[in-house]
Amino acid sequence: MQLVVRPSYPLPQRVRAVLRDRTLAVADERNRKPDPTSRALDAAMDRYARGEDSVFEELYDGLAPRLQSFLLRYTHDRARVEDVVQQTMLQIHRARGRFILGGQVVPWAFAIARRLLIDSHRRGGREVLAPTSDDGISELMAALDAPADDLAIAKEVAGRLAEELARLPDNQRVAFELIKLEGLSVAEAAQVLGTTVAAVKLRAHRAYEAMRSVLADLGAEEQKLSRRRS
Repeated sequence: MQLVVRPSYPLPQRVRAVLRDRTLAVADERNRKPDPTSRALDAAMDRYARGEDSVFEELYDGLAPRLQSFLLRYTHDRARVEDVVQQTMLQIHRARGRFILGGQVVPWAFAIARRLLIDSHRRGGREVLAPTSDDGISELMAALDAPADDLAIAKEVAGRLAEELARLPDNQRVAFELIKLEGLSVAEAAQVLGTTVAAVKLRAHRAYEAMRSVLADLGAEEQKLSRRRS
């Protein structure tokens, strides 16, 4: 399903300039601050892997919402999402004895969930969705560092960007979503996708370039409307 939105009025100069000029390159990993929530989950997983069963609730409460948010980008079937989350947690439980102590549980959980959802899609048909809710649009605009007070106008821009995002090859779109929408590091995204850091950076860069092209087209549309009025 694709979301098609066409601007009915020119975008304010400040909004267009911010969206055009913000840097979309992947942040340098050396400057990335460790996520305290992810570190706490890693510590909890270490304890669970050592046999501390009581920590499972902490793991579930920390992982399930993030997994649900990620999976709902690909299907509106909440029953399917809930099933995939449950199956993911079950696989984590079964494989806890093989978890490498000191490892990262978040990308591991995302990789399991993604694989399970792909298997589910193969059985039930492929479905790729662009964000349509206010929450989804807000996340997309935040990923591009658009100012929050411009959200009402920026929804139209976000609609175009969401449409372009849905058109991208799966590997580029997922790389962008994992890094910019789910907050994973490039290294973590590489673990989820089972590829190299360099490959993830390249895929994300191509996604960013595609969206830059959309922003350039919107700017051209604004200029045409301005000329017609003058």
